[in-house]
Amino acid sequence: MVVVPSKNQTGSNLVSEDISDKELLERFRIPESKVYSYNLLVRKYQQKVYWHIRRIVIDHDDANDVTQETFIKIWKNLSGFKEEAQLFTWIYRIATNESLTFLRKKRTRFFIPLIHVESKLARTLKDDNFFSGDEIQLKLQKAILKLPEKQRIVFNMKYYDELKYEAMSEVLGTSVGALKASYHHAVKKIEEYLKSN
Repeated sequence: MVVVPSKNQTGSNLVSEDISDKELLERFRIPESKVYSYNLLVRKYQQKVYWHIRRIVIDHDDANDVTQETFIKIWKNLSGFKEEAQLFTWIYRIATNESLTFLRKKRTRFFIPLIHVESKLARTLKDDNFFSGDEIQLKLQKAILKLPEKQRIVFNMKYYDELKYEAMSEVLGTSVGALKASYHHAVKKIEEYLKSN
């Protein structure tokens, strides 16, 4: 599965956007429609998942790899999904964990301290053919990369994905109060960075 990094929803997504998560899960549990319903799930969520992962790992090729790993994990574990959480928060949790695991492996593989990885990612943004932002967007992305990992994820989920704190709490396993504090600190740090650069 190759993910095309388009921020616009295309006509091909309309069919899967219309189907509810409940209906997807019901169809997935029927052996004859299992693969079809999984393909609908991928179409429904792949753009959101790709961009969520991309904002964590930054590089397009890395994001593509992690997105594929995420959907493989979803395929393997969807049968056991208990519906105690919403499907999209369960998917986001897998995507977030896969992204963080990927970054940790990358740091370990190259023996790079966290701060140097973020600096390297910031440098690659400008040369990235898939990054279509202007100077202001580039500055914002660099500011976000200066944040500690948890604050960066919280900021991205709130600012870009427009997730409510309750949903973020399910994804990250963190209290709503702690998430609000993280977001507040992130916004302050980003504002300070933008003023001084």
